[in-house]
Amino acid sequence: MQAAKQLVLVNENIHLPDLEKIIPYKRARTLILQNPDHIVALDCPCRSARPNPCLPLDVCLVIGEPFASFVMEHSPDKARWITPDDATRILEEEDARGHVHHAFFKDAMLGRFYALCNCCSCCCGAMQAQRNGTPMLASSGYVAQVDIEQCAGCGQCEAICPFEAISLPDGFSVISPEKCMGCGVCVGSCSVEAITLKREPGKGEPLEILSLMEKATLTL
Repeated sequence: MQAAKQLVLVNENIHLPDLEKIIPYKRARTLILQNPDHIVALDCPCRSARPNPCLPLDVCLVIGEPFASFVMEHSPDKARWITPDDATRILEEEDARGHVHHAFFKDAMLGRFYALCNCCSCCCGAMQAQRNGTPMLASSGYVAQVDIEQCAGCGQCEAICPFEAISLPDGFSVISPEKCMGCGVCVGSCSVEAITLKREPGKGEPLEILSLMEKATLTL
C-alpha cells in the first residue's frame, strides 16, 4: 500500500499505455495523482453485479480529470467525490480485508493512470478468470517467498491468498510461483512475518512509478 499513497503526494502525469497491473499494498499508497483534488469513489461493477456482494461497494477509485468528472456526470447515483485522505482510508480498509489493488493505464483513457480498483476474489471477474486459467491481469513483478524456519504453519496465508497460490503440504507454507501474482496480501496477514515479496524477472516489470516516469520522459 506504500505505492497507492503516492496517489496523493505527487502532482505529475505519466504515460504508460495499456497497463493493468496488480500492486502490493505498499506500492499502492505511492501511486501518482495528476489531480489529487479530483478523486471519485465508484461502486465496483463486479460487486454490484453480485446478488450478495462484498461491502462496501464504493471501492473503485477514479483519479484525475477528465475521468473523475465524467464518472460523476454519468453515474451520480453510483459515485461520490472524496478527498485524498478518504482515498487512503479506503485503501487501508480494503487491504485489511485481504483485497487486491489493481492500477489501470489504457490507451483509450489518454494513456494515463486513471483508476485504482480494490478487488475481492469472490466478486472480481478478472481474478476469477485468472484462477480459472484465463489471464486477465498483469503480475506485480514479484513472488511471495516463505522463511520455513520462521513459518508457524497456521494456515492463515493459505486461507487469505486470493489466487490460491499457497498450500501447506508439510506443515509450513509453500508458494506456487506459477499462481502467485505478487499482490502481497499474504505478507500482511502473516503474524510471524515469515513471508516477503521477492523480485521475479519472469513476472514482468514492477510498477515503479518514479523510475517509469523518468524512462517515459527520456523517450518523449
